[in-house]
Amino acid sequence: MFGLRPEHLIVILVVALLIFGPSRLPELGKALGKTLREFQSATKEATQSLTEEVQKPAEPKKEEPPKT
Repeated sequence: MFGLRPEHLIVILVVALLIFGPSRLPELGKALGKTLREFQSATKEATQSLTEEVQKPAEPKKEEPPKT
C-alpha cells in the first residue's frame, strides 16, 4: 500500500488529529470518501466510453462525386 507501514499510518492519523481536532476528523473522512467515490465513478465512465469508441466498427468513407 504505497510503501506505508502501519507505524506510518498511525503517525499520520495522530498528526491529523492534532491539526484538525476530534470533531472535524469524521467530516474530513466523509468528504475524502465521497471524493474518492466520485473519482472512481468518473474513471469507470471514461474507461467505458473509451472502450465503446474503440470497439465501434469504422464507418465507411463516403466518396464525393468528381467535380467537373
